[in-house]
Amino acid sequence: MSQYFEIHPQTPQPRLIRRAVERLRDGGVIVYPTGTTYALGCVMGEKAAIDRIRELRGLEARHHFTLACRDLSDIGSYTRLDNTAFRLLKAHVPGPYTFVLRATAEVPRRVQHTRRKTIGIRVPDHPVAQALLEALGEPLTTSTLLLPDETDPMTDPVDMRERLGRQVDAVIDAGPGGLVPSTVVDLSGERPEVLRRGAGDAHVFEG
Repeated sequence: MSQYFEIHPQTPQPRLIRRAVERLRDGGVIVYPTGTTYALGCVMGEKAAIDRIRELRGLEARHHFTLACRDLSDIGSYTRLDNTAFRLLKAHVPGPYTFVLRATAEVPRRVQHTRRKTIGIRVPDHPVAQALLEALGEPLTTSTLLLPDETDPMTDPVDMRERLGRQVDAVIDAGPGGLVPSTVVDLSGERPEVLRRGAGDAHVFEG
């Protein structure tokens, strides 16, 4: 069975954050809050953990994974940012947005889009997610906790523990999750393109 951590959503307990990070460093998959929905996360280059997330979610090979990053300095290490993209990110992170950008060589190929060589990037606006990223010291490879044949993400951590207890290594309970995922904006082309309307205002990227 997975470990179950009840972590305060505003003032995360450092001891419990450290224990969750230990599970990640051991090659584990965790469930954690992002500020919009709950998500599955693992260490960026951990192939076996990434394969487990693919299997759990029933993802195809071309699925766009996301790197959850602490801040803009992290983003600059893993993506190619022009001035326009940098200004947009600076104005909208942290927040409920995922940005698709061209990946650098620092990003393992297994999490890049196989053809376009892009990666999703997000700076989550949630104290627990930020505490995890700070303690881990690197981005998390992450994907919304949306199971195959389901139309909505899972929202109840107790239900997550019961349904996923043998498929993940830790579940973080920071209260109920949301149903609306992040808005996804592609910044890898000549102009921003909204790929998914979700939480956050998509109109600021249009026009």
